[in-house]
Amino acid sequence: MNSGVLLVVSLVIILIGAEIFTNGIEWLGERLNLSEGAVGSILAAVGTALPETLIPIIAILLGGEAEGKEIGIGAILGAPLMLSTLAMFVTGVGVIIFRWRRVHGLKLQVNKDVIRRDLGFFLIVFTAAVLVGALPLRRWQLIIGVFMVFSYLWYVYVTITESKGGRDDGEELRRCYFCFGSEYPLLRTILFQVAVSLCLIILGADGFVTAVRDIAHAYGVPAFVLSLIIAPVATELPEKFNSIIWVSRGKDTLALGNITGAMVFQSSLIPALGIFLTDWRLSVGAMVSALCALLAAAVMYVEVTRKGYLSTGTLLFCGVFYLVFLMGVIQGIIR
Repeated sequence: MNSGVLLVVSLVIILIGAEIFTNGIEWLGERLNLSEGAVGSILAAVGTALPETLIPIIAILLGGEAEGKEIGIGAILGAPLMLSTLAMFVTGVGVIIFRWRRVHGLKLQVNKDVIRRDLGFFLIVFTAAVLVGALPLRRWQLIIGVFMVFSYLWYVYVTITESKGGRDDGEELRRCYFCFGSEYPLLRTILFQVAVSLCLIILGADGFVTAVRDIAHAYGVPAFVLSLIIAPVATELPEKFNSIIWVSRGKDTLALGNITGAMVFQSSLIPALGIFLTDWRLSVGAMVSALCALLAAAVMYVEVTRKGYLSTGTLLFCGVFYLVFLMGVIQGIIR
C-alpha cells in the first residue's frame, strides 16, 4: 500500500478507535465512581500510553548497542516534549474549531486542582529525570529511578483517593456503544469495549508509524531525530484525538487530564526504565528537548495556579516551544 494512503487509512482507524475508547472510558469511570479528573489522568492517559512504552523498551533491548539506546532515549524524551507542546496546541485548535458547539466557547472549564497537580508532578519528576543524566555515580541514578517509580504509585493513590464521588458534570452519558440490551452496561461489556478500542488504536498507530517511518527514511532522517520527533508524533499524538473529542463536547477536564496524566506517566515510569536499562547519558539535543517540555509545562502551571484556569491562547502558545525545537533540528543546531 502507498505510504500516503496507509497514512490516511491509519488515521481513520485511529479516529474510530478513539471515539469508541472515549465512550468506554467514560462508562468505566462511571462504574468505578471516579471523577473526570481520575478518569482522564489515569484511566484514559495510561490506557492509551501503554502501547507506546514498547517502542523504547524494544529499541533498547533489541535495537543494537549504540543505535538502540539512542532510539530508546529519544523516544522516552520525545513523548513528554510532544505531549506538553504539540498535543496541547492541537487541543487548543480543537477548542477553536468546536467553539460553536461548546457551552463556554473558547474558555476551558477545567478542574484546576487536577491540572495543577498533574503539571506540578510533571515539573518535579521530569526535572529529576533530566538532572540525573548529569550524575557521575551510577548508584545515585538507580536510587532516583526507584524514587520516580514510587512517586508515580503515590500519584495514582492520591488521584484516586481524592477523586471518589462520580463525574464532575451532570451531563448524561451517551449510550455505551457495545451495550445492546440495557441502558446500564455490565462491567465486562465496558472492559470489552475498551479493549477493542485499544486494539483499533494500536492497529491504526502501527500503520501510522510504518507510513511515517517510510516517508522519513525516504528523506534521510537520522535515527535520533526519527525517535525524538517522528515516533512520539506517530504513536502518541493520534491517540490524543480523544482530547479533541472531549473538548468538542465541553468535557475539558477529561480532555486536558488525558494529556497531563500521560505527561506524568511518561515523565516518571518510562524514564525510570531508561535509567535502569541504559547508562542514561543525555546529549545536548536531549537536554534541549526536555527543557522545551519543562518550559511549556511551567507556562501552563503558572497560569492555572494564578488564574484558576487554562486559556486557549496558552495551549496554542505551547506549540511555539515545539516549533522552536523543530527548527533547531532542521537547521542542524540540535543533533
